[in-house]
Order: sequence, then structure tokens, then C-alpha cells
Amino acid sequence: MEGKPAERPHEQDLLGLAADERAHICEEDKPQWPAHAAPQGGDGGGEAAAAAPAASTLSAEELENLTAEIIGALKTVYDPEIPADIYELGLIYKIDIDDSRLVTVDMTLTAPGCPVAGEMPVWVEDAVSAVPGVSGAKVNLTFDPPWSQDRMSDEARLALNMF
Repeated sequence: MEGKPAERPHEQDLLGLAADERAHICEEDKPQWPAHAAPQGGDGGGEAAAAAPAASTLSAEELENLTAEIIGALKTVYDPEIPADIYELGLIYKIDIDDSRLVTVDMTLTAPGCPVAGEMPVWVEDAVSAVPGVSGAKVNLTFDPPWSQDRMSDEARLALNMF
């Protein structure tokens, strides 16, 4: 291999194929959902995405509906000191749903010394576990990256008069 990059096993010479064959090959390689999408502040803030393997037994529609219900459940959890839900605050970094419908949530807190640091992950786990179709929930607490006000949605900013 003289300077030529190694080919990935699924790469093929797409130029020699008809357009419909190229599209089929490219569609097979696309995952149903992005592997990770962190919440972004200011443009819908709490938009986290669910991740699923490309060969998931859950249909895209099932995954989309289950994700919407999980997000709805997350919006029922509030930091007792802040009048906005944890999803709109941007505390949810990732929602992952596996084929057995076990949901893993990566989240953070507004500060490592948060008074409810030991309780809030349990509240999140309970809320997500209560969603019909979810087989269980696991919450991973992380402070990397640290939370900042940039992660808040416009809805949270409005609730906190931060405009």
C-alpha cells in the first residue's frame, strides 16, 4: 500500500454501478439515528437524539415514537431549585435505546455540588422506566462536558427570564 488509504470493507467502486444500485448500497450503510447528538442551546435547546444500531429490530417509527415518549417523561423531571425541566435545561446529553428496549440516559447536573445529585438520576430512571414499552432504564451521570447556560432551550430561558 503505497500511500493509498485502506478501504473499509463496505466500500465499493460505486462509479461502475447503476444509480439505483449506488443508492441501495449507501442506504444500507446509514444508521437509523445519529450515534450521538448533544443538546444545543438557543435553537431548540434540549434536542437530544436516540441512538440505535443500524441493524436494530425496532423500526424507525417505533424508535421515533418511543423516543418522543421518553423525552416527554424527561420533561416531567425538574430540578427543585430551577423552574424548568431537566430536558429543556440541557441536562440530557444522550438517550440510547437498545434492541431490548433498555434505555441508557447520559446526563449532567448544573453543578457537581448540586444538592439533589444523588436523587435526580433516580428520578430520571423512574420517569423513563415508567414509559410504556421501555424494559428498563440506566442513568449515567457525567460532568464532561460541563453544563453551561448555552445548553438551555429558549423555553428554559423564557421560564428563567434569561433573555
